[in-house]
Amino acid sequence: MKSIKKVLMAIVVLLSGVAVQAQIKNVKTQTVKIYGNCGMCKKTIEKAGNLKDVALVNWNKDSKIATLTYDSTATNQEEILKRIALAGYDSEKNKASAAAYDALPGCCQYDRELKK
Repeated sequence: MKSIKKVLMAIVVLLSGVAVQAQIKNVKTQTVKIYGNCGMCKKTIEKAGNLKDVALVNWNKDSKIATLTYDSTATNQEEILKRIALAGYDSEKNKASAAAYDALPGCCQYDRELKK
């Protein structure tokens, strides 16, 4: 019985991913490193980057890698990463302002790399 529930849950998850991607036209998918620590970071990063029918962000807190899926005629990686930086999160391509970073909850304040 448990295995049937697991199989059904896996099917639902897979179909929901296909349905979301089907809504985004001219799909382009890229991966990028975004710094963060916890589940709250995941929620904030994904909320900042997601745009209905235009962009979908899926961030993995363990690897710090986000998969960006977006309509290449409506937005681009740089615009998505700018929105995420405005929420306080650095990526390998954009750095959040000190004010945005400082506004993050304590658990979300990741170690920032000092660049010379």
